[in-house]
Amino acid sequence: MSDEMGASVPINGSDGNGYVVDIYPLSSYYFGSKEAIPFKDETLYNRVLRMKSNYDAHGLRTCVEAVLLVELFKHPHLLLLQVRNSIFKLPGGRLRPGESDIDGLKRKLTRKLSLNEDGGEVDWEVGECLGMWWKPDFETLLFPYFPPNVKRPKECTKLFLVKLPVSQKFFVPKNLKLLAVPLCQIHENHKTYGQIISGVPQLLSKFSFNIIDS
Repeated sequence: MSDEMGASVPINGSDGNGYVVDIYPLSSYYFGSKEAIPFKDETLYNRVLRMKSNYDAHGLRTCVEAVLLVELFKHPHLLLLQVRNSIFKLPGGRLRPGESDIDGLKRKLTRKLSLNEDGGEVDWEVGECLGMWWKPDFETLLFPYFPPNVKRPKECTKLFLVKLPVSQKFFVPKNLKLLAVPLCQIHENHKTYGQIISGVPQLLSKFSFNIIDS
C-alpha cells in the first residue's frame, strides 16, 4: 500500500482519486504532561476588540490546525485537545506575521504536544491541506468557502493532515487534555465539537485507512 512509512499513496481503482493513510495503534504512543500554558480569560466582547486591534496591525488572521489520526478498537480516532473539560480543539493555532503555514503548524504542535519548545526531538510530517474556513467579520460565523461578496475577510483557518510515525512521545500541558475520539462520534456532531471538527470525517472521505497492528 505504501512505499514510505506514514505516506499517503493513490489507491488502485477506476478513478485513481483515492489515497491510503497508515494509522498506528494508540498504544504505540506515550502520553506525558508538562507545565501548563497560559490562556486568555476574556469575554466575547474583549476578544472581538483584541481581534480588531490585531487586524488593524497585521491584517488577515491565519490559523493552522492539525488532523492527527490513531487507531483504537480497529477504528480511526482523531486526537483532540480539551480545554476546561468542555471545549474541544484541534492542535494548532495562529500564525505569526510572515510565518509560513508549515513552519507555524510545526511550532504550534511542538509547543502543545512536545516536551521542549525547541522542537529538536520531533520532526512533524505535515501533509496536504484538507480544507479552509473563512470568517467574513469578527463574530463566530464560519464559511467552508470564500464568500464572493466578502472583500476583506478577517480570519482564515486551514486544516492539514499530519502523518504520525509508528511511535512518538506526546507531552501535553497540565491544563489541557489530549483525547482520542472516534470519527463516527465526531461526524456532524456540531453541538459538541463545533463546525470545523465535526466536518473532519467528511474531509477524510477521499482517504482509505490502513490500520497497522503493533
